[in-house]
Amino acid sequence: MSNTSHTTSDHTASEKIGPGCLSNQESSGPLLCADEPLPFEIYNGEGPSPLVIVSDHASNVVPRKLDHLGLSLEHFDRHIAYDIGADCITRCLADRLGARAVLAKYSRLVVDVNRDPSDPGCMPQISDQTLVPGNQDLSGPCHAQRIAEIHTPYHKAINAEITKITARDGRPPALFSIHSFTPSMNGADRIWDVGVLWNKDPRMSSALIEHLGRWDGLHVGDNQPYSGTEWAYTIDTHGTDVGLANCAIEIRQDHCGTIEEASHWADILADALRHILTLDNLHQLQKY
Repeated sequence: MSNTSHTTSDHTASEKIGPGCLSNQESSGPLLCADEPLPFEIYNGEGPSPLVIVSDHASNVVPRKLDHLGLSLEHFDRHIAYDIGADCITRCLADRLGARAVLAKYSRLVVDVNRDPSDPGCMPQISDQTLVPGNQDLSGPCHAQRIAEIHTPYHKAINAEITKITARDGRPPALFSIHSFTPSMNGADRIWDVGVLWNKDPRMSSALIEHLGRWDGLHVGDNQPYSGTEWAYTIDTHGTDVGLANCAIEIRQDHCGTIEEASHWADILADALRHILTLDNLHQLQKY
């Protein structure tokens, strides 16, 4: 993906969603240079919908000072660097629903904003059997700098959008997180087309699973291929822990790698969420 915003009009329908501008040279001082993207983007920031969409792994961009983390560029086309299709699905869905979205602007290899800062996977030394040289033996100051300049601002931005909508509407929004997954992992095929991930709060997930199940031929996973009962930092921190209705979606990457496919998934999700957002209990703070 590019490190600049795009919409469906920027690409042909069959064009692959590829990597953006990557890093160049390491130096002292701040991690992010003045001409590099902010750690987050607010898309459709005046959207009237009572929904905040988040995309933790939308980008494969690496700050120039980190010099590609020592990896060759082809790795940034892979799922280890970003969630293929997530950026486009997020923007298309936000457009269809009139919702605002918060997108992370740096690769999960630099810092995974969907992990607790203390989690070793937040700056993975190995990702899907690929050694990440730039993450080996990170010093405390280097770790802290990535958290301070990327992880923390991203989560502050999510909290700010939730606060704005709550003040505007007099009630809290729902939270929806968009991810994608590989067709196979560790030699095992993943049979699902899409998975709905949730932890303790079933308000969004149960309705979404039911709605998606009405589509002919669509194999829907309930907490598959990952389980939302395991720690998912973003939706748990901003959703479950404070009582906001929330869930995450995982879409198989061979179904969402083109603009046309991503747009189709946005249509499917928008159709479901338009109904779900009208449910009586969705916009109440409720802890489970």
